[in-house]
Amino acid sequence: MNEQAFSLTGIMTLALRLVVGWTYFSAFLRRVVLENKLIPDAPGYIGEKFNHFLPNSIGIKPIIEHLVSNPTQLWWAMVIFTLIEGIVGLFFMLGFFTRLMSIGVLMLAAGILLGSGWLGTTCLDEWQIGILGVAAGFTIFLAGGGTFSLDHVLLPKLSFLQNQHWLVWFTSGPLSISMKALNGVAVLGAVVIFVLSLYTNQAFHNGVWGPLHNKSVKPIVEISDAKLDNNQLTFTVYRVEGADVYGSFLIGITLKDNNGHPVLDKQAEDLARFPENRIRNQYIAKVQPGKHSMVIPLGAKAELTLDDGALAQLPQGTYTLVLTDITGTTWEQAITK
Repeated sequence: MNEQAFSLTGIMTLALRLVVGWTYFSAFLRRVVLENKLIPDAPGYIGEKFNHFLPNSIGIKPIIEHLVSNPTQLWWAMVIFTLIEGIVGLFFMLGFFTRLMSIGVLMLAAGILLGSGWLGTTCLDEWQIGILGVAAGFTIFLAGGGTFSLDHVLLPKLSFLQNQHWLVWFTSGPLSISMKALNGVAVLGAVVIFVLSLYTNQAFHNGVWGPLHNKSVKPIVEISDAKLDNNQLTFTVYRVEGADVYGSFLIGITLKDNNGHPVLDKQAEDLARFPENRIRNQYIAKVQPGKHSMVIPLGAKAELTLDDGALAQLPQGTYTLVLTDITGTTWEQAITK
């Protein structure tokens, strides 16, 4: 393809470049200029939002878990990620080193897709943002910036960059490959992205076949490592589903014997006064006592310890631990003493 053809493709994709670039630059703007969301322990801290991605992310779960388990590393990662979003978004809109920035957009979008594509209380918000960003990054990589870009305006004036044929792979203009090869790259890339679209849509939402599901509606809390030791009941809670904008409100912790009779019963007012030194949080999103209940944010994981002298008097046998959410939902775990 000649220079004129690439200029036209750049013009035709201008609206796409501006809008996608703004989605990333505006994220930087919201977190740094309009409101500082990079302050740990402050409301709206972006690190806690990142923790919400953990339970059902695909492919990058070990990275997310490592970061949310290490607050200092998480803060630096959020700062660097925010700066990259700002730079990539701005340069993408301006068409400066357009193809390099398109790779940045593709990678940022892939991270959003794989990390948070399962979130969305009423529609598939994060999945749509992620997969469309991947497609847009690939499209602009092929098209370049065209006439209305800083690549077109500035680079011809920089004499030391003239005749650098490799530079076009990072900026704009005709790619130094044959039309047949370009067609092959375009078709292969489109097929890969379409398969990624189908795979993630199915994995996150059963959007291709089977009954649709949404993991951002009803809270689900997993119970593990439950044990009775003398006068202590210890167990781990991990919230893996539900809305990310508010927590699960735990209003009951009950231990029942084999006949279903309660031998330990903590109600909402008890959980609202639960000793914080008896909560061992593992991630940046924290389980903590709230005003009227115990609050378990999405992605939070913590070990809870209850002290009660009556537990030491319990005979050996099988018991059932029951957690009750404010919605009436309950979760159970058997314990053998």
